[in-house]
Amino acid sequence: MMSLISQNAPNKDQVKKKKKKDNKDEGKEAVEDGNELNVDAIRIQKRKRGLKENEDLTEIEQEKEMNKLENFLFGSLYTPVEFGRNDDHEEAISEVDNTSALFFTDRSGNSVLPLYEEDMESGEESSDEVENKPRKPVWTDEEEEKTNINIAKVNNLRKLRKEEDESVISGSAYVSRLRAQHTRMNPCTDWARPDAQLRDYSSNEENSDEENYNDILKTNEDLVVKRGVKLLPGLLEYSRLVDANVKDPSNGPVNSVQFHKNAQLLLVGGLDRTLRFFQVDGKKNDKIQSIFLEDCPIRKASFLPDGSRVIISGRRQFAYSFDLVNARVDKISPLSGRDEKSLEAFEVSPDSSTIAFLGNEGYILLVSSKTKELIGTLKMNGTVRSLAFNNDGSQLLSSGGDGQIYNWDLRTRSCFYVGVDEGCINGTALCTSPVGNLFAAGSDSGIVNVYDRDEFLGGKRKPLKAIENLTTRVDFVKFNHDAQILAISSSMKKNSLKLIHVPSFNVFSNWPPSNRALQYPSCMDFSPHGGFMALGNSAGQVLLYKLHHYNQA
Repeated sequence: MMSLISQNAPNKDQVKKKKKKDNKDEGKEAVEDGNELNVDAIRIQKRKRGLKENEDLTEIEQEKEMNKLENFLFGSLYTPVEFGRNDDHEEAISEVDNTSALFFTDRSGNSVLPLYEEDMESGEESSDEVENKPRKPVWTDEEEEKTNINIAKVNNLRKLRKEEDESVISGSAYVSRLRAQHTRMNPCTDWARPDAQLRDYSSNEENSDEENYNDILKTNEDLVVKRGVKLLPGLLEYSRLVDANVKDPSNGPVNSVQFHKNAQLLLVGGLDRTLRFFQVDGKKNDKIQSIFLEDCPIRKASFLPDGSRVIISGRRQFAYSFDLVNARVDKISPLSGRDEKSLEAFEVSPDSSTIAFLGNEGYILLVSSKTKELIGTLKMNGTVRSLAFNNDGSQLLSSGGDGQIYNWDLRTRSCFYVGVDEGCINGTALCTSPVGNLFAAGSDSGIVNVYDRDEFLGGKRKPLKAIENLTTRVDFVKFNHDAQILAISSSMKKNSLKLIHVPSFNVFSNWPPSNRALQYPSCMDFSPHGGFMALGNSAGQVLLYKLHHYNQA
């Protein structure tokens, strides 16, 4: 029995081969079944995709129809700007009414028009009338009319005053003046104004710019409009800048400072025998050049008004002339026929033709600036101590030891009027105003009298104002370029320099500075347009100040 079973039983290899064959057959059947399922799934997906595409096309067509209807009813709100549009699109656009408005006003909800809505109505007013019609404010504050503001108490608000004695204004006036001040200080905000004209950026812009440049180069007029606002009394707005001679301070007292007519060049001369030139900008103040005169401690140095030369003098029988163009120093030899030991004080005529030196025994020496030769003399009864030319250089004023003011005609070399300076025993300083007919006369008693020259020549001896703010000898007086400020100074007392508001003849209360920075002032000058003020002192410093009322140096 056992043998029969063992003979008919299959071996192990045959069993394995049979299993592998059965497995292969099952795999083939499974693959065939899977392929049939994948094909069915792909067909279903294609069918769904086709339905979705049909739905999308239907939606797009419906959206186009809606847009077309909206464009027809409300205008081309949804039509973008395109180039090369097809004929169908052009036909669709042509169907839209050209007169249809982009926006319209719905008055069904409220019959009252809001602000500015009347400007949107078409056909009721012409475009010119709408443009010229003043715009109404969106909102007004009723409290503005009830509020009063004192603009005289705050320093920054003093510039809003229209009259010198104005103090309290209403709130609405305050707002309007602030707006006017902003417009005046910021003129380049035209883009913010609705009535401003747009700039034409055409292709001919470069040509027009070249024409404008050519027009500018053909004229010598000022390109910046001069500020005509009146200087108000009380407080002077100023700030101290870097010292003018910070790059090369003087080793002795400074006796002369003066600005060139271009307002950038400043000369500084003193007892250290060195004449220095600085380029003044208020920040760096670079030194340009210096000239050492071995035999002449400088008592006075002055530009000729035409800016070509500098006249330099000391306590010597001679003087120097420095040519700025050729950088050459010429010596003015002792004047023939004269025995003056010193030519340290002089004045130059406004036309740059004549130099008037103070001589001995009341003599005034007239020297030609071209030939450096003596061309005439004038003689006072007393000693001569101060000189001043009038605006055109045809007349000369002088004062001295007899307390009188002499008026000379330089064309005839004769004195045509002598007047007494009220309260003066010895005259020490004279100055005429660049604008108008004023002149100021200082004396050794510290009093400065301001006269109207026409009234003085007419016989009126009482001055317009007697300024008594100095208690020691007046060494110099100086008007600024528009005669709104008068500087008076004495070198005998520390910090003794006052600035006078000429229209009111009142001293600026905040000048001089309280820190006594001026030391002993010896000389000063205003820049040609009033923006800078330079002060020389006995310590060798040249203090530089900016006067904020003037926007040009």
